Amino acid sequence: MRKELQLSLSVTLLLVCGFLYQFTLKSSCLFCLPSFKSHQGLEALLSHRRGIVFLETSERMEPPHLVSCSVESAAKIYPEWPVVFFMKGLTDSTLMPSNSTYPAFSFLSAIDNVFLFPLDMKRLFEDTPLFSWYNQINASAERNWLHISSDASRLAIIWKYGGIYMDTDVISIRPIPEENFLAAQASRYSSNGVFGFLPHHPFLWECMENFVEHYNSDIWGNQGPELMTRMLRVWCKLEDFQEVSDLRCLNISFLHPQRFYPISYREWRRYYEVWDTDPSFNDSYALHLWNHMNQEGRAVIRGSNTLVENLYRKHCPRTYRDLIQGPEGSVTGELGPGNK
Repeated sequence: MRKELQLSLSVTLLLVCGFLYQFTLKSSCLFCLPSFKSHQGLEALLSHRRGIVFLETSERMEPPHLVSCSVESAAKIYPEWPVVFFMKGLTDSTLMPSNSTYPAFSFLSAIDNVFLFPLDMKRLFEDTPLFSWYNQINASAERNWLHISSDASRLAIIWKYGGIYMDTDVISIRPIPEENFLAAQASRYSSNGVFGFLPHHPFLWECMENFVEHYNSDIWGNQGPELMTRMLRVWCKLEDFQEVSDLRCLNISFLHPQRFYPISYREWRRYYEVWDTDPSFNDSYALHLWNHMNQEGRAVIRGSNTLVENLYRKHCPRTYRDLIQGPEGSVTGELGPGNK
């Protein structure tokens, strides 16, 4: 009888320990290690060439709600793909406090297919044309370093591992059916807020070479959408879009502005307005919310019935439930390097 009791207690203890281990991985333990993994783990994670990549090049550790919505919506649309969020503020030994201090961080790290990794630019740029540039640059003297370093990092990551890069103000609404693509912001003009390639695609290598050869941080977008556009013109003879049809050149698809930019940057405020009937966005794969334009700090407010509130409610319901407040305690968007 005593042996049976001891065995029963041992089994119960093992079950309790296992439950507590899983609980600490997925809940608000006092000092939780986030779910990022080693550099070798990253290579294994993205080895299948299909993943979604987000970037945070500031030291910020708590993502604003728009970032949370972007990552959550991607994880929801691509449940079988790894969604990798690189954060410069993370290190391999980072300890995080409870989710009462960092609710968005804790929430994202608990999503099964979301993985948080440190952004080590020096290591990232190794074996690319960007390495010598990075070692020579004086980041503190650069006017737009957060954005420039983001422009460089996204090129290197997708060149090395493949997959789809998205800015952190892009809400995914349906899967992108392309492998090698650029997203048109307007006719004959490419963005760099969303793009995807298989690993080691020569277009991205040439983009990194051009990044260094024509580096000029005083010109806004010179290392970003302007770079993508001038390189696309080298590769392709750009034409105007016909209706809502994509263009193809060699093995690159140039996707119609409706795919990601159905509301242009000049009309960005429309996301924060009440529509008589919300648009269907049937021709779109994701929506770029132009958060960089939101210098006036327009908010997502629970119960406002604005277009952006309805997008949150549908495409990132957990972010909406946990992070969006009512009129008296509204949470405004915060600008970041991935919010262009």
